[in-house]
Amino acid sequence: MDLLTLAIETSCDETSVAVIKNGREVLSNIISSQIDTHKRFGGVVPEIASRKHIESINNIIQESLDKADLEFKDIDLVGVTRGPGLVGALLVGISSAKALAYGLNKPLIGVNHIEGHICANYLTHEDLEPPFTCLIVSGGHSYLIHANGYIDYELMGRTRDDAAGEAFDKVARALGIAYPGGPVIDKLSQKGNPQAIDFPRVFLEEGSYDFSFSGLKTAVLNYINGQKQKGKEIVVEDVAASFQAAVLDVLVDKTFRLAKEKGSKKIVIAGGVAANKGLRSMMERRGQDEGIKIFYPSKVLCTDNAAMIGSAAYYNYINGKESELGFTVEPNLSLE
Repeated sequence: MDLLTLAIETSCDETSVAVIKNGREVLSNIISSQIDTHKRFGGVVPEIASRKHIESINNIIQESLDKADLEFKDIDLVGVTRGPGLVGALLVGISSAKALAYGLNKPLIGVNHIEGHICANYLTHEDLEPPFTCLIVSGGHSYLIHANGYIDYELMGRTRDDAAGEAFDKVARALGIAYPGGPVIDKLSQKGNPQAIDFPRVFLEEGSYDFSFSGLKTAVLNYINGQKQKGKEIVVEDVAASFQAAVLDVLVDKTFRLAKEKGSKKIVIAGGVAANKGLRSMMERRGQDEGIKIFYPSKVLCTDNAAMIGSAAYYNYINGKESELGFTVEPNLSLE
């Protein structure tokens, strides 16, 4: 029997509602972005994000149902992001989901946002099944995991300081690039020389799968300040390319090392940075050399969206997980 999941995602600055069929088919995925609102501040302002979610959530829910050509009575399951994310933003989505589940008398599933990013790949690749090695990289998170099953994750590595996407945005800001800077860094790097500046590759202690990008970020800032003090030209494209290469070398190396350790022939990339052309290209080249198939979501499913939450909710539900109506927001929720 088909299961239709209505899913809500409000962890940061996108208000999104989707309807997903059997965890794999997207019937609708409406995303209302707040980027233009927060751009003037150079980053997301939590209070403003929460207010914007409140203003738009009801309309987005209805729009998603209309797009799927469904009514509330057709929904079998309600899924929602419970964390990690901004407290106020998460509360808007959770409150709406609880009201719907209670009013419709349907099961409610609170979803880990990071798990949602992984499941975005199931919506793009209908033949993808666990086990696989997965790299999750976004503005707030960097994880390296091995998926033994649809809801069975083995956490192998995580960021110790700045997430990869966070480092991209901070370096972009130092270069005078407006928020969000990550995609612009990626674009500029295509025109620059990745070997122009020898930025450090931080691999940490031997055998570690953790990440650390704070030192790299500092090295880039020191380089920029040093060039300015000496009155020398800063070739933005070269800085972007050299910085991106330093990040990607570490991400790719550790991911393939874990895949080799686990005997995995599939690597999945997820999160906002999974849209990075440089990362995709480097992963695919290495995958061809080592006989490992690379999977990543379509670009619209890389950033925050409710479709991925709907897929994760479905797999949690069919594996016996259901949330009580009284569950609370978990802004620092980990994948563990």
